[in-house]
Amino acid sequence: MSRQKARAMATATEGTVPFRGYRTWYRVVGPLPTPGETAKQAPLLVLHGGPGMPHDYLEDLAALADTGRAVVFYDQLGCGRSDRPDDRLLWRMGTFVDEIATVRDALGLDRVHLFGHSWGGWLALEYTLGRPPGIASLVLASTCASLPAFAAETRRLKNSLPADVQDVIDRHEAEGTTDDKAYVEAAMAYYTQWICRKVPFPAHVLRSFASMNDEVYAVMQGQEWNVTGNLKDWAVTSRLGEIDLPVLVTSGRYDEMTPALVQQLVDGIRGAEWVLFEHSAHVAMIEERDAYRQVLVSFLDRVDAGPP
Repeated sequence: MSRQKARAMATATEGTVPFRGYRTWYRVVGPLPTPGETAKQAPLLVLHGGPGMPHDYLEDLAALADTGRAVVFYDQLGCGRSDRPDDRLLWRMGTFVDEIATVRDALGLDRVHLFGHSWGGWLALEYTLGRPPGIASLVLASTCASLPAFAAETRRLKNSLPADVQDVIDRHEAEGTTDDKAYVEAAMAYYTQWICRKVPFPAHVLRSFASMNDEVYAVMQGQEWNVTGNLKDWAVTSRLGEIDLPVLVTSGRYDEMTPALVQQLVDGIRGAEWVLFEHSAHVAMIEERDAYRQVLVSFLDRVDAGPP
């Protein structure tokens, strides 16, 4: 099939799934398997980062539908186009693990590849360790297995910034004035080195920032470099050996998920493949879009083809 014909067929559908009395918004690009059908290319279910940042920045992954594979995006409860309940008790790991199962059931995703970026990778690990059926493979993008280890690395990276920039960040975080323009400008010095080196940020990245739910982030993680949220002790490093799936790990050379963090993840998962993108920070699927797509397509196709 030609790429032009595949693009023409890769139509998108949108809707909502009932979840805990609210609505989770989703978007499917490409055709999903019909009930009972075993698709040659299992759909890719995308878990975005944050917590509290919607999926928009990952929409370049929709291009995988050019090959005939369905790509499923959704905005986790509390952000983007999904409902935003005023209930801080919802903002816990368990809520979002349950949401994955709900989305899968509603869309008939019996066999699926699971893609998790950043916080979405933590979520993917937590969900997968519950041994749900039908997970064909796991793609862990710019993530790690321990939030305490991640917090230590981000503090180290921040401490490499110029002293005056660090002072602005520390002062506003201590005073709780992180919406101040000076704080935002200082934080950008970090973001443009270790989050996204494609400056100015692409429009879909800016959309994600604009539609982020800061309360979800604050409750679960805390301030950017001072992790005080309910995830602060989350770690599954000791359980990585339980994962018995094909696993692809990706990260960037200049990623805030540093090679040291990713190495622990790769070492813990038997047979995990790791691709390090040499010209990227935290969003290689944006910064090296074509190369990233080639790596991802190759991995997913190999898994779908079965053992060699």
